[in-house]
Amino acid sequence: MYPIRINYIIATILLLTGMLFGADADRAMPSIVTVEWLKAHYDDPHLVIVDVREPALFEKGHLEHAVNMPVFRDLFNKALMLPKLDSLKEVFSKAGIDKDSLLVAYGDDQMIWAARLYWVSEVLGHKKVGLLNVGYGNWKAGELPVTTAHYQPERKEFVPNIDHTILDTKLSVLMSIGKDVIVDGRPKAFYMGEKSHAKRYGHIPKAVNYPGHMNYEHNTKGSRLKSLEVLAEHYRGLPKNKKIILYCEDGADAALNYIILKELGYKASVYEGSWLEWGNSLNLPIENPSKDLLENRKDHK
Repeated sequence: MYPIRINYIIATILLLTGMLFGADADRAMPSIVTVEWLKAHYDDPHLVIVDVREPALFEKGHLEHAVNMPVFRDLFNKALMLPKLDSLKEVFSKAGIDKDSLLVAYGDDQMIWAARLYWVSEVLGHKKVGLLNVGYGNWKAGELPVTTAHYQPERKEFVPNIDHTILDTKLSVLMSIGKDVIVDGRPKAFYMGEKSHAKRYGHIPKAVNYPGHMNYEHNTKGSRLKSLEVLAEHYRGLPKNKKIILYCEDGADAALNYIILKELGYKASVYEGSWLEWGNSLNLPIENPSKDLLENRKDHK
């Protein structure tokens, strides 16, 4: 009798744990993948490794069994927005990704392009995705298998299930000004209005500046994400009780910020159009600190 009761209690605890932490349990992999984790799981039949670098770099050398998914060919359209759903579905299916796949994304030293794949995967509803915490080649010699050989994965049927909670539009951002926290992930010169790739200069009103490049550091072999302890200190000024909307130039730096903030327990989403859309939309409000500073100087002369 007692063993049965004990077993029942254990089963109930496990069930409640699954209900509370089911999202993490179903995920089956870390959001930030280390070289050690990848090495230990390299023979997992569900593992899909995706290299987002340009084909010329991929052909010179890549991780064994990696699939090439050039970011500007497959993960952006010509306007540097999300491609059509049918196109993304086909790209993921050809890469051998389905609901059971453990997707690992890696790229170059900037790391933001691999982060773009991570975020696109989550937008499409595939949460079993992780970002390799180093750029290509930033590991000990022989630690991971590298090749120039072409690998043809078995095609799978990828079924998207869009997660709109992590995807913002210019309308939702406009309505969030002064209510939610808006984070600009561009370098400071762009945030301040000194530089811009759009028609207008400056940033979205009330936005605060946390450049995406602050999430990683460089060494002699390339880039590596900073530790979560360091990053927690970096982002400690952001509130955890409010939604955080992230943007940058084209959504890539924002995607890297998204991964880090999510790992740190923040509720974050990405404004996909980012500054290239906002800065080229003449009817949307902006703040330009450099212009304001210049006008103040003129007034005091």
